[in-house]
Amino acid sequence: MRSPVRPAALALAAALSLAFAPAANAGAPDKKTERLWKSKCASCHGEDGKADTEKGKQMKVGDLTSAEAQKKTDADFKKIINEGFKEEKGGVKKEMDPYQEELKPEQVDALVAFIRGLKK
Repeated sequence: MRSPVRPAALALAAALSLAFAPAANAGAPDKKTERLWKSKCASCHGEDGKADTEKGKQMKVGDLTSAEAQKKTDADFKKIINEGFKEEKGGVKKEMDPYQEELKPEQVDALVAFIRGLKK
């Protein structure tokens, strides 16, 4: 004869199955954010964030998927997106236009989340 299943055991099993089941589209950016990335960022940073583009190579743009880049805080990324970036190092000019006037705060937040999703 089978022993009855207790409600607490069922609840635990359900909670564990939800905790370990991959969520549909977990971490996947929405289409608007993907379009925003492609229109504002991908020409230098590449669609995958690795900066393997003509402009990215020319300016020696860093790989956003790297552990080093991912060490930056969200506030660091927001500041760069909003205020832009200018640096000259070893005769190489690195410049990024500011987007504070073009992007809404929620768009900047979405781009930061997108960058976080690029992590290796």
